[in-house]
Amino acid sequence: MIERPPLPPGPFLVLGLARSGVAAARALTDRGQRVVATDARTVSDEVRAALLAMGAEVRDGEAGADLLDDIATVVKSPGVPREAPLVATALIQGVEVIGELELGWRLLENEFIALTGSNGKTTTVELIGHIHRTAGLPVTVAGNVGTALTSLPGTLDPDAVVVCEASSFQLEDTFAFAPDAAVLLNLAEDHLDRHGTFENYRAAKLAVFAHQPPGALAVVPAGLALDDAGGAATRITFGDGAGPDLAHRDGTLYWRGERLLAAAEIRLRGPHNRENAMAAAGVCLARGLDPAAVREALRTFTGVAHRLEEIATVGGVAFVNDSKATNVASAEVAIRSFERGVHLIAGGSEKGSDFAPLAEPVKARCEGVYLIGETAPRLHAALTSTGVPIDDAQNLERAFAHAVAAAGPGDVVLLSPACASYDQYRSYEERGEHFRDLVAQLT
Repeated sequence: MIERPPLPPGPFLVLGLARSGVAAARALTDRGQRVVATDARTVSDEVRAALLAMGAEVRDGEAGADLLDDIATVVKSPGVPREAPLVATALIQGVEVIGELELGWRLLENEFIALTGSNGKTTTVELIGHIHRTAGLPVTVAGNVGTALTSLPGTLDPDAVVVCEASSFQLEDTFAFAPDAAVLLNLAEDHLDRHGTFENYRAAKLAVFAHQPPGALAVVPAGLALDDAGGAATRITFGDGAGPDLAHRDGTLYWRGERLLAAAEIRLRGPHNRENAMAAAGVCLARGLDPAAVREALRTFTGVAHRLEEIATVGGVAFVNDSKATNVASAEVAIRSFERGVHLIAGGSEKGSDFAPLAEPVKARCEGVYLIGETAPRLHAALTSTGVPIDDAQNLERAFAHAVAAAGPGDVVLLSPACASYDQYRSYEERGEHFRDLVAQLT
């Protein structure tokens, strides 16, 4: 395993007090460090009580530079951009700024797999976890998938493998981060509202490889030109054709020339999930896991909530919750997962995305499109040329009702928004749960 560098110097300012910020504050106070905890908003009574009980100084609702007095290191939550005034001031003053991902990695001694990409991250880290459990190996899935990394130190079996979903927001705050194995699933335009350009977004993603030493593993799609990704890890590739380590050809997956299983045996729907399965299998096989366990896991893994989740079939109409499709590329692969008869519910909060790539799959697969949220006008403009009927339904309840009225046996009502949820919901999970509730009312 790769040796971890020591913690940066304290005292610490923890900036952002959602789940990962509170976990970071606890991890530091547990180690006797002085912690000042702040958030631009006033925290709940529950969060305040938890922070005070652990010995942190709570200064929520403050944003002045005096928060940095005597502070040596800022631990920044991923939701806080590096351009935030307090972060910018800290950098000018020479205060070290790191993210919760790097902090958690430094505190853990377990073997560490990090996975990033534009789409499919949660599905694939959960699949890697499922492969380990199928092989009888201890594993913990954490990171952007839900469990804060800094909540894990002191809780794990020493032999447990940590499988961590890493977002671009988390990776842009890493400086020594060097996972034993790093996986990049894919790259597509996303989060331009935060990163500004695709080049900046790409650089944040590739930071997962930048500090890996010889002996580490870097798993990458064979079709991406990543010679400049950085790091010194051994490259493992996956993709179509005869060349990749984990290859798909003629409907079969091969690991370094040996047959693994037929692609049709993979339980997850769609060609994008075949690629996710190949990445997961590649990192596991390269680390020496039993091919039989990998095969069994690929045959039995059913996916995660809110990602092409087949809720029910009512009156011959299938209802599929893909609320986790918060960008265009993710929605595009969701639409392509069905041959025809798709009634697409799309739209949400603005991220500055280009919706033009949705036009071709909508034209080929959709019977109707039902738009919600603040991006509805731009989506309508991007899809008008398809000739598919477009319903400016405004909200999910109305969109759902109109889709149900139009759909017939053999059709699919698909919630795949291509957008974040923050205009109408607190999270994509809340949006997906609303969709589930609407389906439940039909049964």
